[in-house]
Amino acid sequence: MPEGDTIHRAAAQLRGALDGKRVVKLEVRRDPRGRRGVEPGAIVTEVVAQGKHLLIRFDDGNVLHTHMQLTGAWQVYARGDRWRRPAHTARVVLEVDDGTTAVCFAAPLVELRNETGARREVTHAAGAVAALGPDLCTAEPDLDEVLARLAQLDPHTELGPALLNQRVAAGIGNVYKSEVCWAERVSPFAPLATLDDATRRRLYRTAHRMLRENLGARRRVTYQGGLAVYGKAGRLCPRCRTRLARQGGRDDERVTYWCPTCQPGP
Repeated sequence: MPEGDTIHRAAAQLRGALDGKRVVKLEVRRDPRGRRGVEPGAIVTEVVAQGKHLLIRFDDGNVLHTHMQLTGAWQVYARGDRWRRPAHTARVVLEVDDGTTAVCFAAPLVELRNETGARREVTHAAGAVAALGPDLCTAEPDLDEVLARLAQLDPHTELGPALLNQRVAAGIGNVYKSEVCWAERVSPFAPLATLDDATRRRLYRTAHRMLRENLGARRRVTYQGGLAVYGKAGRLCPRCRTRLARQGGRDDERVTYWCPTCQPGP
């Protein structure tokens, strides 16, 4: 599962390359509803990240919605540049009038829809964005709203899956889930019922701080120049020197790293 800061960095790059420019070509490949593109001449009016969704809006009312999940990536090329990924994996090719081309490779979700008046299209992807909780990558997310949404989950839900629930708060993936729980000395396997409101708020406040600190970073840092626990199973905990543990296989979308001593389980 990607982290919210990754999508916000991608949106910032695309914004700088596309915002205010006129479309020469927009090709959307394998849109499940058969939409192929927008008319040349449309202008890019907005590029925005909402949680882990990336939206590109045009002045004709169309919006291009992509979700990277584990495989997708946006890349920007100047005229004549050679693509760094195979052409057959391109899901979107967007060329603007200064010769810049933005290509979205291998994204599982690509959808072009209209958001204007009577032509407005309501789709599952649009509903997913509307249902997102406050985005922790923004400057001032509403943590009261986050905690209210968290309180609606089953109290037996473990903390790790709750942190990944984008309807509670958008932006946390496996990396920040593991790093936040370690930083706050809370087990990712603790049921929500065992966590008081102060602990819950502290967890999301820390997640917000970590995500914001990494929005412009090339290398993700949460602890002393790197990561504290993520990807470090078998190494020594930086705090207590216990060997770090991991739950989930190499291809598991919900992998978790933690310290059995600093973060005792329920």
